[in-house]
Amino acid sequence: MPYLELFLLLFASYITGSTPTSIIAGKVIKGIDIREHGSGNAGSTNVFRVLGWKPALIVVIIDVFKGWLPAAVYATSFFQGQPIQDTGVVQILCGFAAVLGHTYTIFAGFKGGKGVGTLGGMLLALFPIAVPLCLVVFAIVLVLTGYVSVSSMIASIALPVFLFILPPLGLAETAPFSLLIFSLLIPWFIIFTHRSNIARLRSGEENRFEKAMLFRKNK
Repeated sequence: MPYLELFLLLFASYITGSTPTSIIAGKVIKGIDIREHGSGNAGSTNVFRVLGWKPALIVVIIDVFKGWLPAAVYATSFFQGQPIQDTGVVQILCGFAAVLGHTYTIFAGFKGGKGVGTLGGMLLALFPIAVPLCLVVFAIVLVLTGYVSVSSMIASIALPVFLFILPPLGLAETAPFSLLIFSLLIPWFIIFTHRSNIARLRSGEENRFEKAMLFRKNK
């Protein structure tokens, strides 16, 4: 029953992504619900603010792995190609199920993080050359602005740009059509999950990492 196999695969991907890493870190390290502190978001950035860089680094690594595993392993090793013949489509479905699990985790009242780390892991499985370049874009924007949210959104916009310009330059193979289309949808998803950040940016209330800025003005 191929459709049942696909459903189970997507369910396993969703459960993998649903592991509430930052919430677990808050409970284990300080006995708190991370969503009740800092920005209120169950993500690695808020873990950094509340718990420090070491817990945040662990959370980032696990969150990235949660997105990489379904796209790189589940989709290619546990699915036999029916009813979907395109492996890229199956990878997209599994990876995105994990991202949805992270964003709307079943283990914490469907209130999770913004999905950037888990999406990054998924994209690393799908676009191993373009993603490191997007990380460079993220770092550049972060040191210029100090805003993690802005860095995440601009890095996501850079992904389809890289996928379209790298092959003509001979720096990468042309991605399958399904993955190209998906890459165009990613910025919209990241912008959607950062809509509260956009509102704070417009009102001047968004948190900024001053220490990350190389060209900040001395007060």
